[in-house]
Amino acid sequence: MSVLVRHAFVSACWGVLLAAGLVQAQTFRQYGQECAQKVTPIPAFSCMQGEVIPITVNGKKPEKYTAQMTCDKPSLLVAPGAEKSDGQCVPYSRALVLRDDAVAQVSAICRQKKIRPEGSYLFDEIDIVAHNVRTGSTCWFQALAVDTPLKVDTGIDGRHVPSPTEVKGQKVWNAPSKTAMSQCVHCHDSGPFMYSPFIAQTSALPGDPLGKYKNDVGAAFKAWPKPFGITTRGNTCTTCHHIGNMNSCNVAMAQSIGKADNPGANEWAKKFPQSHWMSPGNLHSQVQWDTAFADSVRLLAACCKDPKGAQCQSVDYQTTKKTR
Repeated sequence: MSVLVRHAFVSACWGVLLAAGLVQAQTFRQYGQECAQKVTPIPAFSCMQGEVIPITVNGKKPEKYTAQMTCDKPSLLVAPGAEKSDGQCVPYSRALVLRDDAVAQVSAICRQKKIRPEGSYLFDEIDIVAHNVRTGSTCWFQALAVDTPLKVDTGIDGRHVPSPTEVKGQKVWNAPSKTAMSQCVHCHDSGPFMYSPFIAQTSALPGDPLGKYKNDVGAAFKAWPKPFGITTRGNTCTTCHHIGNMNSCNVAMAQSIGKADNPGANEWAKKFPQSHWMSPGNLHSQVQWDTAFADSVRLLAACCKDPKGAQCQSVDYQTTKKTR
């Protein structure tokens, strides 16, 4: 089952649960307060202070951006309704870190889905991930442009984005039940912050790759499936970061080594070493990469299919302990 089909199915099932009253409703204010208590208060901010995420073709900024073009490092997010966007290579999205220390990490991304002029303060989506480093508690906020279809001259004003942990944010941010329907955990199954070549072009990606992780903030998010890590003894991949049992196992791991398509990627992106964006900053030759990682990837792929295999271990994200 493809990622999009699976997400559509999960969202449909989630809607049935909500309609049946099986997931307790929680107001935006209640969720914001719980996030502030379990993770951290989140300040108001301006998207315009964020780093622009580059969109390049063969290492250079193109003279013109066009809808559905291909590029070196496309966004990996292919969300429901993506056909209404201008593709995976839309320029001028911005990312910023609101907090990153030994207690809490907060990252925001202001996404462009339509091609707008450089410097535009209008955005089609704004997302926040907030993470408590000590406990692993994580909360999620999403704001979506209301226009259908999306329009270049309208969107979310990114100059003055209100705090989602304060009451006044209700007019911008989605209700927690709506955000939860996006099932972010299926892609963010290795941890709260998902690495990709797209976002890695900036310094706006906090890192807690081997830390604790749980979605215990908000009734709707507690109902998400609970991911766990997949590993084997002495694995060279999981000495640096977790590999989650959901999208990381089924899609992202193959994408990161050139074994699966990255939507929107051009021919440059499909050639080694660009095709192998794990490990980050890959300076290896193909032979060196194979020597260091190929066997570890093979073992992980086998354990993704059968986590109870003889060589396989599971990682409990709430304790970071490994079990058979």
